[in-house]
Amino acid sequence: MNKVLQSDKLHNVNYEIRGPVLDYANQLEADGQQVMKLNIGNPGAFGFDAPDEIMRDVIHNLRSAQGYSHSKGLFSARKSVVQRYQLQGVDSIDVDDVIMGNGVSELIVMAMQGLLNLNDEILIPAPDYPLWTAAVAISGGSPVHYKCDEDQGWQPCLADIESKITARTRGIVIINPNNPTGAVYSEDILRGLVAIAEKHNLIVFADEIYDRILFDGSVHHPLSVLTKNTLCLTFNGLSKTYRLAGFRSGWMLVSGAKANATSYLEGLEMLASMRLCANVPAMLAVQTALGGRQSINDLILPGGRLLAQRDLCLELLTAIPGVSCVKPKSAMYLFFKLDPAVYPIENDEMFVLELLKQQHLLIVQGSAFNYQDTQHFRIVFLPDKNQLTEAIARLASFLLAYRQ
Repeated sequence: MNKVLQSDKLHNVNYEIRGPVLDYANQLEADGQQVMKLNIGNPGAFGFDAPDEIMRDVIHNLRSAQGYSHSKGLFSARKSVVQRYQLQGVDSIDVDDVIMGNGVSELIVMAMQGLLNLNDEILIPAPDYPLWTAAVAISGGSPVHYKCDEDQGWQPCLADIESKITARTRGIVIINPNNPTGAVYSEDILRGLVAIAEKHNLIVFADEIYDRILFDGSVHHPLSVLTKNTLCLTFNGLSKTYRLAGFRSGWMLVSGAKANATSYLEGLEMLASMRLCANVPAMLAVQTALGGRQSINDLILPGGRLLAQRDLCLELLTAIPGVSCVKPKSAMYLFFKLDPAVYPIENDEMFVLELLKQQHLLIVQGSAFNYQDTQHFRIVFLPDKNQLTEAIARLASFLLAYRQ
């Protein structure tokens, strides 16, 4: 009997955040072992609860969520998204410019499927959020990674981007604030990115899911405000800022030069219709979340739990000999580096697997984010201080043995 094989379209698709190392961790747990999983930015798993007001409003309206909604989403949710960006200074947008999705992930795949022909190219940062690379590949396109410079606080390298644009380049992905590095891009860099996109008629894909998780007075500049003369698609949602990862409620906002993109936008609407609609109960949370008090401030300002945990994790990590890390200005991660003179690592995935086997600690290797060295790793700083202290102690013990 012939084996049933996966599609050839999946051959260049990797999503190692949820890959074989995680499978091994799950097997350890199935065997009764406890594993500290610091691989996923999942706030609810670490006691970061969603605001009670959002939960009450969803429960109150739940009975009205039994039928399909408009294929683009509930009017109240889309209107709230429009108002959010209008307050930020985005002009000429209305509810028809918003598509709600089952999380940003669904919308990223939709945006690539609706655009790309075979071997079309999309510029993606390295390191990246790997779903972007996977979505381009599964849609028949070619991901082309541009450099973000660790020595410049992980800011994108404009010259490297210019050098990688070809006749097949269709768009550029800008992840700001950045996952996995926690970088917040300067306004000058963002204007430079927009200038390149407008010069080459590239679509700007703005992944801004962490735009309100900002530390140390950092300022986020929305690309939908800066982009005027080319198409801009902005992706955001409730997973991180509002601690509602399991609700899978996100949105895509279309702005900029929409008049030149009628065919593409019709394709996006067709794809939205094919899945009937996004999760209606989850969309009930959007109006309250976007219009209410921004409780994330309690977590990111001085005295806030998330800020305190970032500082502790950074302090403990960089106290280990041979470990360095650019201080993240946003998000939930530290993307740290091991000095190759102290830790000569040939295979970073095997390094992570050995750490898991010996210390029952799960982090993610840098190559999972399409970063081409073996010395970088991402760790989540969502656990409380006691858990973080224990996790870094396990890592330090493993690294001590590695040095010896």
